[in-house]
Amino acid sequence: MNAAADIHTWSTDTVPPPQRLDYWIGAICEGFLEMDVTSTQAGAFGATLESAPLGPIGVNRVRGTAQDVYRTRRAIAHSRSNYYYLLCKTDSPWVAVQEERSARMLPGDVVLVDSRRCYAFHLLQSADTLSLELPTAWVESWLPDAGDLVARRIDGRTGWGGVLGSFVQQLTPEVAAKPPLPAALLTDQLGGLLSLAFGQAPAAPDRGGRAALRQRVLDATRERLAEPGLTAAGVARELGISERSLHRCLADGNTTFATALTGFRMRVAQRMLADPRFDRLSVAEIGFRVGLSDASHFVRQCRRHLGSTPGELRRLR
Repeated sequence: MNAAADIHTWSTDTVPPPQRLDYWIGAICEGFLEMDVTSTQAGAFGATLESAPLGPIGVNRVRGTAQDVYRTRRAIAHSRSNYYYLLCKTDSPWVAVQEERSARMLPGDVVLVDSRRCYAFHLLQSADTLSLELPTAWVESWLPDAGDLVARRIDGRTGWGGVLGSFVQQLTPEVAAKPPLPAALLTDQLGGLLSLAFGQAPAAPDRGGRAALRQRVLDATRERLAEPGLTAAGVARELGISERSLHRCLADGNTTFATALTGFRMRVAQRMLADPRFDRLSVAEIGFRVGLSDASHFVRQCRRHLGSTPGELRRLR
């Protein structure tokens, strides 16, 4: 194992070919949890694991030879910690099994598993997978029925499943090591998208009350958009509500905190860039006024959400 820029890497390249499968079993037990691995290509086996923390979660990328991975009752009994894992494989089909449920996964699909219960992954052509290690309490704060959702295929090509799948694919170890936004904001976004993809937004009877709370959250977020590092937790504290209530009311309106905050910031930035009175301000200063203290990140956000860089927006007005 080695560490570079907070990314921990295990690679079978460090041992002779006959020892690689045994080395790999030890690597995933160290990097993840205790599991067993078999492979029909044991004689030509090779794999790497890269891992980096992102706030409360772990971001892992596995690459390598086709293999079958098993979480057994013996392994569960020997584990001191347990997690949920959210997995996405983009290059080929595979199969995830948890207890009596089996999910046949297509490239880009997402699936959730619980390490407190037996599971198996049949990686039929390659092992190339992004795997997010999620604390059980964190998941269950977003998904009240998380235990019933394991080994259910989330279609990674349509609806909120498509949004979740695309987001998960962006959460590489490199992004976790140098996040483009505060880790709390990225993990809030992940939690909100999990709720939306699984359809877990609550259906409370008081629709007027939910709508009113959502408007309060949006108003408070809009008022504080200029604060660098603004998080859902900070807005929830201001309003005297739980962070979970904040995310649920936004999910009920088919949005997330990160989406709403970015939208508010980009609208203000667009207005300032279109107004000649703000020409005395540099692009970096405008970015700072909308809560984005990193000028290069502000430029990327404008290009992504407004279709042009700040300089182009000024020239095109």
